Amino acid sequence: MNQVSNDEVEYFVFDVESVADGQLVADVRFPGQDLDPACAIEQYRGELLDKTGSDFIPYTHQLPVSVVIAKVTGDLRIADIVELDAPEYRSHVITELFWRGWEHYKQPTLVTFNGRSFDVPLLELAAFRYGISVPGWFAMNAKSYDQPRNRYNTAAHWDLQDLMVNFGATRFNGGLNLAATVLGKPGKIDVQGDMVQDLYNAGKLAEINDYCRCDVLDTYFVFLRACVLIGRIDRDAEKEIVESTKAWLEDRADTSQAYRTYLSAWGDWKNPWANE
Repeated sequence: MNQVSNDEVEYFVFDVESVADGQLVADVRFPGQDLDPACAIEQYRGELLDKTGSDFIPYTHQLPVSVVIAKVTGDLRIADIVELDAPEYRSHVITELFWRGWEHYKQPTLVTFNGRSFDVPLLELAAFRYGISVPGWFAMNAKSYDQPRNRYNTAAHWDLQDLMVNFGATRFNGGLNLAATVLGKPGKIDVQGDMVQDLYNAGKLAEINDYCRCDVLDTYFVFLRACVLIGRIDRDAEKEIVESTKAWLEDRADTSQAYRTYLSAWGDWKNPWANE
């Protein structure tokens, strides 16, 4: 693992994968029916599928089983990518490590895609469940606009989807997969988010974390283009960072199936000005 100073890291580009808490689903959704956790999950998934067309269980009934973080420096380069509590992937330890890491690195800006609606609320709820204090995140004595979890505090949490939709003024149909594909990056390869529960049931935790790691890479490259969009860097600087990041991944491909998978589907952004 790379040694990186907590003064160098300015961003946590991260993603969360989660699964249903079967006992909670049984207790809340089917009280008095004596359903075992697995049956409760399947029954709830069936009900959701019939009602909404999706069997994805709400985050309020879920636990984190994978958190992958790209530690990104002030010059927008990846210093390290870590998956929390590998290989045990215990929800309470993952949650503790995430929030303590955020504190250790002096409250870096969180960078997500739709994380304000899912990833961060899930980790807040997990902290509530496990009795983990995060006073710096809630900052209850600060003015509301200075509190890190304030919806419009992009210095604390930059949700890239919020940027695209102007905080809900429109919809971003296609999600992270579309945004990454626009840039020539792999997007969804072999796994979709709604497959995580079944992978977990099959004991395929490594596959879940590989999927999460690939989502973090997609988010990172979307983050770079967002930095172009807002004028933080120009296209030439982005191109150089993307090329150096590809080399960074190639150097580590022997140690990570996720990197090998990602590189196998790698594409470059097609610059329409290149041949003019």
